Amino acid sequence: MTLVPVILSGGTGSRLWPLSRKSFPKPFVALPDGESLIQKTLLRVINLGAEGPILTVTNRDYYFLTRDTYAACAKTHQGKIPDAHYLLEPEGRNTTPAMAAAALWAREMEGDDAVLLFLPADHLIADEARFGAAVQSAAALAGQGYLVTFGVTPTAPETGYGYIQAGASLGAGHQVVRFVEKPNAATAQDYLAGGDYLWNSGMFCMQVGSLLTALKEHAPAILAAASAATAAAARNGDTWELGKEFAAAPDISVDYAVMEKAANVAVVRADFDWNDLGAWTGYSALMPHDANGNQVHARDSLFVDAQRCVVHSPDRLTAVLGLSDVLIIDTPDALLIADRHRDQEVKTIVERLKARKHDCVNTHTTVHRPWGTYTTLEEGDHFKIKRIIVKPGEKLSLQMHHHRSEHWVVVRGTARIVNGDTEKLVLTNESTYIPAGHCHRLENPGVIDLVLIEVQSGAYLGEDDIVRFEDIYGRAPEVPNAALLSA
Repeated sequence: MTLVPVILSGGTGSRLWPLSRKSFPKPFVALPDGESLIQKTLLRVINLGAEGPILTVTNRDYYFLTRDTYAACAKTHQGKIPDAHYLLEPEGRNTTPAMAAAALWAREMEGDDAVLLFLPADHLIADEARFGAAVQSAAALAGQGYLVTFGVTPTAPETGYGYIQAGASLGAGHQVVRFVEKPNAATAQDYLAGGDYLWNSGMFCMQVGSLLTALKEHAPAILAAASAATAAAARNGDTWELGKEFAAAPDISVDYAVMEKAANVAVVRADFDWNDLGAWTGYSALMPHDANGNQVHARDSLFVDAQRCVVHSPDRLTAVLGLSDVLIIDTPDALLIADRHRDQEVKTIVERLKARKHDCVNTHTTVHRPWGTYTTLEEGDHFKIKRIIVKPGEKLSLQMHHHRSEHWVVVRGTARIVNGDTEKLVLTNESTYIPAGHCHRLENPGVIDLVLIEVQSGAYLGEDDIVRFEDIYGRAPEVPNAALLSA
């Protein structure tokens, strides 16, 4: 029986806003120790020692960021990511369609008897020995045909989680009596006192054949959409880019679509520390605290007559005077100040900003691209200044802007620049000028990062003023999506 770990990675960037954004959701956010949640999830999977491949299901927009994160993880830990594969969704459609596509992929690659271990990329688990033991118990039940979920032993009457009521014993697990939505405080206290209710972790373990059978019975529309998208997938080595048919799948979680309806559902008690960082309270648990209960991750901080405040401010000194139970989350372009007991409502702020079409919902001042990053340093009337970093061997699309001209100054490395009909190398401390309407391209032919300062000027400086003619990452209209996979 082959165990295939499946990492589910995506998100909207709302729960840990403003640190997380739509283009940089929670799995990629750095924790106080410097590692991201998706890095920790990958290492946890590797440490299981599973014989099967590691599959990551993610949105195509996060593919390069995921790939780069895995590569950095391997470099940091002086290892190699064993047999990593990717399923790329054209758009996020919740857990059930993602799991259906993963099961169809696994049926073709490993067969119906393979056991899939579904792990969200945004969970934090420190006790890997107990985690491994729980996985072994779950895999054994999955091998018997059960659809297995992991229930975390509650440590508090938490109202932000769903619950699972455990029933009769099934070896190392239990039959599931019922799933319960997020309760009120009094009900959560009763669940904690009763001892037979567990937090719904959102982790699952099930055999390929069992999952596909359950989907056929309880979620046929999702299975049909996933089957069509898988059949139409652009395949290149370790990566499948699912077809547009995937968008037809209903947007629904596997709890609603399958687990609450199926009879062969079991739960394994997960007696390990678990944090899904579903709000700032979860993140703050990772931060040290002082004698007054203040928790801080900052360049420098000062608390005067302040208690139980949470401060995340890595870029500047933050001073707090005369406040209690306040969240202060500071990023270069957005500042959140909130009652720390209302951290579950941060997503309300994100929804209101989204209604205003505010850029802070989608991106940071530093934006990740397949070729590297750009950071907006300053912006004013008819001008914008950026720092651009291009990774070795990478290049931007061949493109043109209608409304803006650009001055490029190389401050580190060497740039190969196409500018109209000319191509030349621009060295450190040299510069070039790109007039509006000129077809141009930037490339790093060297072995170190290329760093340059870009000064834009013109009547309109929006990121949508770009016409791509050629792109190795599949972003130019005339380039087939399959080009994404050969980049």
